[in-house]
Amino acid sequence: MELVVIRHAETQANAEGRYQGALDIGLNDDGVRQISRLAEEVSVALPSFDRLLALPLLRTRECAAILSRQLGLPVELAPAFCERDVGLFEGLTQAEARARYPELWAHNITRRWAEAPPGGETLDEVIARVSQGLTAQASTMQGERVLLVAHGVVAKVIRAVTIAGFDDFFAWQLPNGGMLAVNLDSSISPLRFNRPVGQG
Repeated sequence: MELVVIRHAETQANAEGRYQGALDIGLNDDGVRQISRLAEEVSVALPSFDRLLALPLLRTRECAAILSRQLGLPVELAPAFCERDVGLFEGLTQAEARARYPELWAHNITRRWAEAPPGGETLDEVIARVSQGLTAQASTMQGERVLLVAHGVVAKVIRAVTIAGFDDFFAWQLPNGGMLAVNLDSSISPLRFNRPVGQG
């Protein structure tokens, strides 16, 4: 199975550098233009897809709707690939998070594997959830080309557990509207890399 991950196009929260997580935020005008251009490029440049998957949040569903019209594929929701919930930090810029929660910020809470801002999801939990989703896809969609409209942290996890490992997990970022392609073999688990031990 070939999986092509597209990170959703820009939202106003992206433009302002805010944590979005599980907040249900739609695309801004630049984001609509961005995904419309990308949908045209994908339909021309890439071989045809068998499935189009999206996450339940508005920003991914809006992207998927535009891709669906261009590619002629129905949108299937895939909750296993929801974005990480960052709890108290959601909706805040980094400067706001640092000012409101200085102890959490000093603890580097969003970059610890087994810890999260209160009310949020740990990276270990996201890695487990996304990995289970990948395993399920690989076993049921063998031989298919799948387009997944997803989120930034989810793209990081997919890349880490399938092709790259975790050494550059925090440095690497898929931009809004960016694409990542991976191959999933149903005969193996996608969990070929272990995340570093320590740091929470």
